[in-house]
Amino acid sequence: MILTLTVNPSIDRTVELGAPLTRGAVQRATHVVQEAGGKGVNVSRALAMSGVSTLTVLPGDDDDAVLAGLRGVSVPFRNLPIGAGLRTNTAITEPDGTTTKINEPGPELSAAQIEELLAVVVAESSGADWLVLAGSLPPGVPPTFYTRITAAVREAYGPSAPRVAIDSSGEPLIEAAAGVPAPDLLKPNAEELSELTGIGTGDQLELDHELAAKACAVLITAGVGAVLATLGSKGALLV
Repeated sequence: MILTLTVNPSIDRTVELGAPLTRGAVQRATHVVQEAGGKGVNVSRALAMSGVSTLTVLPGDDDDAVLAGLRGVSVPFRNLPIGAGLRTNTAITEPDGTTTKINEPGPELSAAQIEELLAVVVAESSGADWLVLAGSLPPGVPPTFYTRITAAVREAYGPSAPRVAIDSSGEPLIEAAAGVPAPDLLKPNAEELSELTGIGTGDQLELDHELAAKACAVLITAGVGAVLATLGSKGALLV
């Protein structure tokens, strides 16, 4: 079973326009789609559609639109009520494919809610093969949260603990790469890999897979179990 955590879930709303976006104008949408989103949610949805056993953990009240979206596509979940609505992320797409994204910050979690969420993840990790910690963190959640979860799960289950994969950005990613304990799998993109290791630029790593492999090796030497680097249109590299 693959357990996922999305600390900052959302309704992902895509608005398609029939003409280029014009600032200050009133424009009509030609098509609107919305679904439950967030990196961990997206992983669990793909797994559920493929028939793989999964459970996604997330904050959110029972009547929140995000949870309704998960029920609608039969994605198993365990939610922690927080007494606040979850965010909406909006993508505006123009006819030529240009997309403008507006991401809301998400509701702030209290210290007590953070501890409750950690406890839920640890409890649900029993018997899981993988624990995927994915996405941004909302206001109130420290950037060390993913490393705290990693440590708590391994302390609780020892050799039977699930392997931990982390896919985030910014400070949470930096903490995960440098954290003790380190994750079993880290998933940076090329730009993030460059920033974490000081090797090359994002563009250079996308074009030069040998250089990208060297950058991945730096993270592995620091303690990360494996690195899955996404390299834009050039594919991905697992080291």
